[in-house]
Amino acid sequence: MAQFTEEDKIMRRVGQRFNKGVVKYRLIEDNDKILIGLSGGKDSLALLELLAKRSRILKPHFTVVAAHISMTNIPYKSDLKYLKGYAESLGVPFVHYETSFDPATDTRKSPCFLCSWNRRKALFTVAKEQGCNKIALGHHMDDILETLLMNVTFQGAFGTMPPKLVMRKFDMTIIRPMCLIHEADLIDMARIRGFRKQIKNCPYESQSNRSDMKDVLKSLEKLNPEARYSLWGSMTNIQEELLPDTVNQ
Repeated sequence: MAQFTEEDKIMRRVGQRFNKGVVKYRLIEDNDKILIGLSGGKDSLALLELLAKRSRILKPHFTVVAAHISMTNIPYKSDLKYLKGYAESLGVPFVHYETSFDPATDTRKSPCFLCSWNRRKALFTVAKEQGCNKIALGHHMDDILETLLMNVTFQGAFGTMPPKLVMRKFDMTIIRPMCLIHEADLIDMARIRGFRKQIKNCPYESQSNRSDMKDVLKSLEKLNPEARYSLWGSMTNIQEELLPDTVNQ
């Protein structure tokens, strides 16, 4: 009987949760061409490897392209040679696209939000140029749950980043194939694979509420070890009869 090392178990768990998310939410279809948003962090590097490997199976048949978006006005830097080399070692074409934004154009929004929004617009541009019909982002289960908590806390809205979002206005679909993978497993995967870290991290990271929500999620899991699964289940278990009616003002 084969003996699996701890690293084998981690990689099997990552692969199983990845495949489950892809199948459960029907994220990939025959003849898809998928653009991977390759930021250079551990999550996008893991996504690149997982999608590249899955693209080699017979059904469904799909292809992938990796794109790294650089914001020229932010001192945030990735090792482009490493990213290109890693993508190409997996048989994935690599595209580098440069853009910028002016944080003074909308002082109501944080620089973090504006940067993210402009990166997303750039990904749409590259996806169209490459003939892609889907864009894959490296958000994992923790990201999705933290966004849910942020929206409830700060926006008064029950919503998050769905595994699949059809954007008919842009004729593009956003998918998050790692939606069922825990961040802890991706941290272990990064260690196992020896993923390189960013050369210089984003200077606006400390201004985001996301790190606070990570602590909130951890606190909830201390109260209930199954809290993440309860939160996930709540998104498709809306008991409308137990909620206030909408009142027109």
